[in-house]
Amino acid sequence: MSDEASQLTQPPAGSLFELVLLVPESAVDDVSDAMVALDALSVSVEDADAMTDAEVALFGEPGMPAPKEGWQRSRVVALFPTDAAARDAARLLQAQDFFEGCVVQGVRAVLEQDWVRLTQSQFDPVEITPSFWIVPTWHEPPAAAQQVIRLDPGLAFGTGTHPTTRMCLRWIAQHGPVGPRVLDYGCGSGILAIGAAKFGAQEIVAVDIDPAAVESSRLNAEANHAALTTGLPDLARGEHDLVLANILATPLKVLAPLLCAHVRPGGHLVLAGILARQADELTQAYAPWVTLQVSDEEDGWILMTALKR
Repeated sequence: MSDEASQLTQPPAGSLFELVLLVPESAVDDVSDAMVALDALSVSVEDADAMTDAEVALFGEPGMPAPKEGWQRSRVVALFPTDAAARDAARLLQAQDFFEGCVVQGVRAVLEQDWVRLTQSQFDPVEITPSFWIVPTWHEPPAAAQQVIRLDPGLAFGTGTHPTTRMCLRWIAQHGPVGPRVLDYGCGSGILAIGAAKFGAQEIVAVDIDPAAVESSRLNAEANHAALTTGLPDLARGEHDLVLANILATPLKVLAPLLCAHVRPGGHLVLAGILARQADELTQAYAPWVTLQVSDEEDGWILMTALKR
């Protein structure tokens, strides 16, 4: 351990603790996975040479993984609830073969109050339409907001900040109510299902392959006084007036026959998670059942919709 770490003998009350590591590119993935397995509250990876002449840009397509797991010299920062947990994690890491070439730079206290305030300061209410907003619980709704979804960024999968989520919610706001029965397939946080409830849907089923997403949807629905039935995908049965799926292009293509079977004649299909260049392949994948069209576009992402004849 460094001298900096050893000096943290009396951390301030209400602190969290960051374990800071210097990691070569080849070990970033293993170290990050190990931090998660050791119950880190969060793990971040940044360029250790940022703001120097050695800084390297590392970007992927919108919403897609970066071309590499990390930089040649990455700084991995893992947040733990206690000093002991952070130090135990450091000791366990140092005993692993994959930790060769890595360096423990130290453990440092972070005031929990400051960490929460910093996190909250980064997220403002998100406008979907002038009268429909996603508002974190620590903000007051804007005066113009007639419909509000309360959802805290960082506590769920899908918080209204990504273009795909905004486009789906915008479509719901512009077309709702489209009928009483709605299916949100791949619900994540449940935000789309909650949006449908806000605009008049009555029988809403929200499903996901991830049990954590199912639980997240249930809790968010309760917080927004929205009546949802949540569960794993086998809960989805029968036909619906509206089927929503904000996933990614590849699973959307695989799911084409299943999703279309859940749309009643005269019902709507709304798909997101699609890059603009993927429009043709999605259109072809769904052609046996419906005719998809691009209904919205934002930051390189598109919303594709269809009315089932």
